[in-house]
Amino acid sequence: MANKGIFITVEGGEGAGKTSAIRLMEQLLQQAGYEVVVTREPGGIPIAEQIREVILDSRNTEMDGRTEALLYAAARRQHLVQKVIPALEKGHAVLCDRFIDSSLAYQGFAREIGMDEVFEINRFAIHDTMPDLTLFLDVSPEVGLERIRANSGREVNRLDMESLAFHERVRSGYLLLLDKYPERIVRIDASRSEAEVTGSLSAVLIERLKLQMADGNIGQQNRV
Repeated sequence: MANKGIFITVEGGEGAGKTSAIRLMEQLLQQAGYEVVVTREPGGIPIAEQIREVILDSRNTEMDGRTEALLYAAARRQHLVQKVIPALEKGHAVLCDRFIDSSLAYQGFAREIGMDEVFEINRFAIHDTMPDLTLFLDVSPEVGLERIRANSGREVNRLDMESLAFHERVRSGYLLLLDKYPERIVRIDASRSEAEVTGSLSAVLIERLKLQMADGNIGQQNRV
């Protein structure tokens, strides 16, 4: 049985397929011997879910970009201390739909607040906690938004209503992060068939699990 906690985040623009990817990874991690905690941001616990409702409410069109960034950071802090860190300390695998990279791409780059400025806001919120692995599901904004329109069961939130140019900036922000953190972030071409995406995710996760099991320090670093 695995006995080291591992923190894995899944990132990408709207309609990238994060939910399906997380379901697959949950199965693989369970097969590897982990107890898996699946969660999301903003949200995952009652306080953060309440903040999520404010952030994503389609009626809140006047929300300032810095207010948005601060709300995300507040939800992130509470989520970490109440759910993520306790699970990691027990040796569990935590799969999180979005984390700090979303704030950097959406608020820092797309809203043009500045990635460094948004990182500083989040440095206070997360202290030194960072993911062991981040999977970036990369799909063009046109394809992602079309998937959302075709999925009648998915909630349409305030970010879905942003312009195509905004979502293109989000993707550009993610690509900058990929260049900056190649040791942590792995790009997955999410425009391909489900079988091809599944194959890539499986290969990356299996390889990283071997590294996690081989290095006793990995999974124990960067904890608040």
